[in-house]
Amino acid sequence: MSSLTNSPTLAAANVQPQSDEQNLWVSWPEYHALIGQLALMVYESGWQFDKILCLARGGLRVGDQLSRIYDVPLAILATSSYREAVGTVRGELDIAQYITVTRGELTGNVLLVDDLVDSGVTLARVTEHLQTRYPAITGVRSAVLWHKACSAVAPDYAVSFLPSNPWIHQPFEEWDAVRPNHLAAWLKRGEPRSERDA
Repeated sequence: MSSLTNSPTLAAANVQPQSDEQNLWVSWPEYHALIGQLALMVYESGWQFDKILCLARGGLRVGDQLSRIYDVPLAILATSSYREAVGTVRGELDIAQYITVTRGELTGNVLLVDDLVDSGVTLARVTEHLQTRYPAITGVRSAVLWHKACSAVAPDYAVSFLPSNPWIHQPFEEWDAVRPNHLAAWLKRGEPRSERDA
């Protein structure tokens, strides 16, 4: 994570760094607009699905908003590969043993949602996981906000294709470095970290 996102001066001024070939900086309004565009893209495709399965953590916000827009149950599968160096270094992919879903089981057509497809490893492994462990699923399509060119797997729906494979600085990333003892200091200085633009 860049020191720019942790800069009190930038936070206080609400300044967003400029995107370039190596870095894509995304604000809360841009982030929410991308989710709306993704929802519309899936809708206009005509594909009908029964449930949304989001990959936590990156796909949680995307899945939540799509679930609200489509008024379908949201299932959650925890996956993790970016854990080192405040979430900026990829490690081994971990996939949770169980899926959490509120209504029934994971069956029928499932929209698999994440924030992005980077290497494609997560998307490929989760799709395989679903096919082998959930035989009641009849169809799976994937939907992401960003599709990096370096990915070995192409999602079914992607709002933005990124040919230069930049690091994506999402608006919630500032929380990756926040610890409870930091919050008190920021509140005293009058610089709380919040989703005020959300």
